[in-house]
Formats: sequence, C-alpha cells, structure tokens
Amino acid sequence: MEKVNTLSRPPAVLYVGPAGWSYPDWIGPVYPRTGMIDRLLYIARFFNCVELNSSFYRTPSEKLTASWARRLASRTGFKLTVKVLQRFTHQRICPEAEVKRFIHSFDPLWEKDLVGAFLLQFPWSFRNQPENRELIRNLGAFFQDFPTAVELRHGSWEEDATLCLLGDCGLSLCNIDQPRIGDSVGPSQHLTNREMGYIRLHGRNKKNWFNQDAGRDARYDYLYNRDEITEWEQRARMLLSSAKNLFIITNNHFRGQALVNALQLKARLLNRPQEIPPQLLQAYPVLKEITVTDPFELDLE
Repeated sequence: MEKVNTLSRPPAVLYVGPAGWSYPDWIGPVYPRTGMIDRLLYIARFFNCVELNSSFYRTPSEKLTASWARRLASRTGFKLTVKVLQRFTHQRICPEAEVKRFIHSFDPLWEKDLVGAFLLQFPWSFRNQPENRELIRNLGAFFQDFPTAVELRHGSWEEDATLCLLGDCGLSLCNIDQPRIGDSVGPSQHLTNREMGYIRLHGRNKKNWFNQDAGRDARYDYLYNRDEITEWEQRARMLLSSAKNLFIITNNHFRGQALVNALQLKARLLNRPQEIPPQLLQAYPVLKEITVTDPFELDLE
C-alpha cells in the first residue's frame, strides 16, 4: 500500500453513529416515554450518521427512501450507511436485476448526498474459500461505483491476500469487534481503500454470541468499558491518519448502549464534550464526564 502524505491532504471526515434507530427497548433510556417524536431525526441530532438495518431484510420502496431524504434534508453533513440485503450476502442469491433494483431504491438519498456507504455483511459461516472469494468479486462489482465496505467474521480471512482482494476490487474492509470465540476475526485497523475506513462494534458478549436460544437483544447486550473504548480510539486514529472518511458504527444496541459508546468515542476523537439525550444521561450517569450542557435545558422538538 502506497505511503500517504498526511501533510498535504485535508483532514479525514469522521462519522459516528449507531446501527439502527428503531428498537422498543430504547423507549425510556433513549426516547421519551411520552409524546410523539421522529426517532430518526432525534438520533440525527446527536450523531452525523446511522446505519440502516431494515435494508438487510427487505428492499425499501423509493417512497420510503424519499421520505428519509425529505426528513433528513435539514441535517447538513448527515449520512446513512446501508446494510445490503441478506439475500445477496447470506443466501448468496444475486441476480443482476435484483441487485441493481436494490441499489437504485436509494436514488432519492443519493440525490441529496445522504448515503455514506453500502455494507456487505457476511455471516461467520462465510469462510475463505475460492467460491466465496469469487462471490466477493462478483457482488462487489455491482457496488464498484459506490463506497462499499465488506464485513468478514471468520478468522480464515485474516491474511494479507484478503486485503489484496478487497483492495483490487475497490472495497473497504470493515474492521469489527466481536466476541473472540474459536475462529472469529479479531480487532483490526486495516485500510484497503483510502477513500473510506469502516469500523463496526458488536460488543463482547461471549455467553450469548453463538447461543441459538438467545434473542437478538441478548446477543448485543454489552457496554464497552473505558479501556475497551481506548483500544478502539487508538485504532480509529490510525485509520483517520490515512483515510478520507471513517465510519464508526456501534451495534451493541440493547437499551441504548450503542449510543453511550458512540458518544464516548465521538467525544474522544473530536476532543470535545457532546450533547447527550436527556434520558440516556439519566440511564447512564457515566456520560456526565463528556456532556456539554444540562440535559434538561435541551429543546426536544
């Protein structure tokens, strides 16, 4: 990888935010229990990006993406990152027409410069095998005109050839944090495309990560401590020194813990205190260390 002259290039743009915004268990610790609010806009007040999760399960209608574009129009600099349909990454069924339809369903957001990246998230069962490397090449080709990150969870991908494969395809490796169990990928700070670095933090809940009886909430029930946040702050700074953009997505969503850790990372990396959702500060007093104001003074409209 060629050396980057960090003295002559503009500073990287940092995007930090949670994976998703619509969780029932966020009512109370994140959203007020009373009153009607636009939850997407509420989260967009405190973060400059959110990863879209619903697109993993179904292709959204252009009417829906146009609604997001209209609602986010006033949030200057805000980006949605898009988790690509699991039919392509998990079921490995990728008809060209269907992939293109998925991509173009986000045209209303692209027109308003509201999409940060696509994310191709592959499951732990997706091993480093010839047919899977070929799938990355073929599926990645559809996304070559867009910033796109690839998440690989199995440890068989931890080799230089993987970085070369993604770099040759113009794809960014998604650096992940997950419970270290068996052949799972460990934390990293790789940059395979200078245009964009990508980080996703899933938590370290070893007890429930591979527990088939555990629900989604139990699997992602984890709050990173200060030392663990410091680890990722250091990795993020390394990526920021070389990438043009860096996305940090927190996926330990249960009871708003993703927001806590996202705000902590944002405060450290930007070196400034943060505006904190009032309910979140009440639920997680540790955030008093980084709050910019009395939460009860905030206008929630």
